[in-house]
Amino acid sequence: MVEDSLILKGKGIKISLAIARYFMASQFLWAFLDKLFGLGFATPLGKGWINGGSPTYGFLKKGSSGPFVPIFNSIGGTGIVDWLFMLGLLFIGLALLLGIGMKIATISGSILLFFMWAATLPKPNNIFQIDEHAVYILVLFILMFLKAGNYAGLGRIWSKTKLVQRYPGFE
Repeated sequence: MVEDSLILKGKGIKISLAIARYFMASQFLWAFLDKLFGLGFATPLGKGWINGGSPTYGFLKKGSSGPFVPIFNSIGGTGIVDWLFMLGLLFIGLALLLGIGMKIATISGSILLFFMWAATLPKPNNIFQIDEHAVYILVLFILMFLKAGNYAGLGRIWSKTKLVQRYPGFE
């Protein structure tokens, strides 16, 4: 009977949110690992951060386009931007994976993705200027608003901690 379906009981939505959260975590954590070790995917072999490469140089200095090129070119490859980018990838990915700090992780992840989107304007294949970065931002907001950290994650436990009780922004 339709009333007994997983979706109507909410299990389907909860499972979907947990899977979406894991998928988004994998996007951030994979980017972190590839840029850290230079695994030969987006980052060439031997050009990882641990080998002295810069995780932001290629994208911001050579891959950016559009009206913000001077800004992105000027910050690409700088030490502080490399550190902020890598720490962002790591901590956003871990928070999404564990389902903790979802509010701060999804907002900071959205800001990071927005800047990556803006660095490659205009989008040559889409008159609406929508690419995967824009879609990921939407997914992150859905995960935040629907409290996806509570499903197959530590969100419920995390929300009861003294830190979150005192500072709700860390929820």
